[in-house]
Amino acid sequence: MNGRKRHILVDTQGLVLKAKVLPANIADRDGGQVLLTGIQYQFPCICHLWVDIGYRGRFVAWVKDTLYWTVEVSRHWWQGIHGVWVGPGQEAPTYPVGFQVLKWRWIVERTLAWLNFNRRLSKDFELLPETSQTWIYISMSRLMLRRLAITNT
Repeated sequence: MNGRKRHILVDTQGLVLKAKVLPANIADRDGGQVLLTGIQYQFPCICHLWVDIGYRGRFVAWVKDTLYWTVEVSRHWWQGIHGVWVGPGQEAPTYPVGFQVLKWRWIVERTLAWLNFNRRLSKDFELLPETSQTWIYISMSRLMLRRLAITNT
């Protein structure tokens, strides 16, 4: 396997609920389906997903038809706009420059940053994708235990 993608399902606090490590040649929308297969039995209270723009299209339809959840694709307002018609006397909209925070996407990005603090996950050292997946769960358990120990002292 030349490359890998980590697909993670997190709650609104950024804690990992489920993770799946797949080959990098699998599209995000197909990897999302692999991640969410059978999830409604593990987490019956989930009813809404916020997803990245890579999961749009077929994946959103699959989630709505299979899991009966609502899906919201988080993207910037200017994504997908290639040309803007402007009337006489009006100014064309200006696109922001630099990094712009998306409303819900930063939660997953923060979780991935937390995971990368662990040396085994900062680089892809593992032979099997299942091992990488296990290290994701181990590092998230370590993070949660450390936070519990801080709040209980």
